[in-house]
Amino acid sequence: MLPASFQTPAAIVLLAGGLISCFAGYRVFRIVLGIYGFILGALVASSAMGTEHTVWMIVAALSGGIVGALILIAAYFVGVALVGAGIGALAASLIWASLHREPHAFIVILFSVAGALGALALQRYVIVGATAFGGAWTAIVGGLALRGNHLAVDAAAHNNVWLAYPMDPAPGQHWVLVTWLALGVIGAGVQLGITAHGKT
Repeated sequence: MLPASFQTPAAIVLLAGGLISCFAGYRVFRIVLGIYGFILGALVASSAMGTEHTVWMIVAALSGGIVGALILIAAYFVGVALVGAGIGALAASLIWASLHREPHAFIVILFSVAGALGALALQRYVIVGATAFGGAWTAIVGGLALRGNHLAVDAAAHNNVWLAYPMDPAPGQHWVLVTWLALGVIGAGVQLGITAHGKT
């Protein structure tokens, strides 16, 4: 993870990328894939470096981000299936998290395959829904990080790549879930009515 001094720029990237995805994800799906590929690649690459080597960590994050973006952009034709698989894996995690348990790897794979097949069958609506709700969540996490949310600080301190995209960024604050759902619905509506209208 990036050092604490780089949290604000990273949070701005998350917020801006999330809003672009939320409100124009279908129209700029290749760009959205590039943004998420960059974020994922940067997180994975920077997590391999120690926080005491700031310069090398930045180089690793930028290199990993570029590689991640290129991979997802090149995978545009299978991007929908990857998005569907991601939604399936997220659904499995959320369902089992509500039961205070971890899903078995087979369950996650099963949900991912089902999500990929469903995504291919309903491509346009899956892209709109995934980019709207995924973008809304990314924007919320970025916004909370800008406000100094403690999970972002924990992510930097513990060098844990998955804490950068927490499933519960503000424990006990139910307004986050309501805001996410509202922003996701508004984003999907804007995409279906304006930004994705007439685009095939």
